[in-house]
Amino acid sequence: MSIKSTIEKVIENAEKLNPTLNSFLSIEREYALNRAEELDQNQDDLALKGFAIAIKDNICTEGMQTTCGSKILHNYKAHYDSTAASRLKEAGAIIIGKANMDEFAMGSSNESSAFGICRNPWDTERVPGGSSGGSAVAVASGVVRASLGSETGGSVRQPASLCGIVGFKPTYGRISRFGLVAFASSLDNIGIFGQTSEDVAKVLSVIAGRDKNDTTSADVAVPNYISELSNEISGKKIGVPRALFGEGLDADVKNAVEQSIENYRKLGAEIVDVELPHAQYGIAVYYIIATAEASSNLARFDGVRYGFRAEGSHSLRENYYKTREEGFGAEVKRRIMLGTYVLSSGYYDAYYSKAQKVRNLIRQDYINAFEKCDVILTPTSPTTAFKIGEKSDDPISMYLSDIYTVSANLAAIPGISVPCGLSNEGLPIGLQLVGKHWAESTLLNMANVYEKEFPLNAKPPIFVG
Repeated sequence: MSIKSTIEKVIENAEKLNPTLNSFLSIEREYALNRAEELDQNQDDLALKGFAIAIKDNICTEGMQTTCGSKILHNYKAHYDSTAASRLKEAGAIIIGKANMDEFAMGSSNESSAFGICRNPWDTERVPGGSSGGSAVAVASGVVRASLGSETGGSVRQPASLCGIVGFKPTYGRISRFGLVAFASSLDNIGIFGQTSEDVAKVLSVIAGRDKNDTTSADVAVPNYISELSNEISGKKIGVPRALFGEGLDADVKNAVEQSIENYRKLGAEIVDVELPHAQYGIAVYYIIATAEASSNLARFDGVRYGFRAEGSHSLRENYYKTREEGFGAEVKRRIMLGTYVLSSGYYDAYYSKAQKVRNLIRQDYINAFEKCDVILTPTSPTTAFKIGEKSDDPISMYLSDIYTVSANLAAIPGISVPCGLSNEGLPIGLQLVGKHWAESTLLNMANVYEKEFPLNAKPPIFVG
């Protein structure tokens, strides 16, 4: 079968499901088919030749829309490719569309998108998680095998858990952030969704590595992640911080994760207890640091240089005010105001400075824990996918959806979510593994072995693969 005919089918599936799931904000039919035709004529052996992929709509793709799920960038088209998108194209991957997301990646449910909520293919009355909900649903519904999302506090791993797929966040600096629209620069990562860990490994092998356009990207050798999937984990030590398996953790989730610990023991892993004493402060620290950086980064959206501009302004100040008032949604405004407050003259030391000190304590907790183990296992999300609107009026409850994921971003370490069971309501549950800096191969192999030995053996009701 030609690449073009394969991509034609992928596009048809995306167009068929989008009215129900709203996982794509744009479907690039003409581009994808033209690129497929070119690749059919190309004799080169490319790593991802003909591989269909979706990309979150805050990752720049030349000539394609990049809205960040916000009215303030409605119809904006990027003038250049992000490094991740460029490397995918060079490897023969075909971008079929831009995926729905919480506005400016601020959210845990995809409900803050200015262009409508994306729905979970397991139950369309439930959220897919966020902020990379559209990227997760594009994979979970079988339209593509892999997609790119972004992570600031769990925005790949959490929706992966709620949608029953693999979601991977690398070590900070492993994947270039050039072309990723900034939310919180010291926390942001480009992450990968896959139907399997092998899908993730294929994509990571292509997009990882040093980039001269991103000074925070690390000059660390990139292994062949596919060849390092050894299918052997005997003797690996898994740390379990049992103090975190307490209040707020859904019973079905706890039972599934506890069973996954026993399953790893059966596979030959050694289970050890570890402590992460400052993890309980992760949410508070995250929502100070992330919002502070957001208030600075989002200042560039002013109605002057690009994007939406409000009408009827009579001065520059009024233009700024009206553009941001009309262009930003409620959650983005909330975080900008919070971030501006904690950076303000009388509160910087009380909040932002103190949060940075606790961040260092969280990072040191992980360093200490990894002296006893190779990876640490926790739930990915404290609950399964919740109903649309259930937490919309309770921001704190929504923020707690990321309680198990934010500390990996604060510590700049890699993490992966792997399906490990279904709830009594038939909703997917994910386990999370986090590892040492640059230990992506270890995480991918640990996840790969688990998937093969204990597969989920279930697909969502809405699935086209």
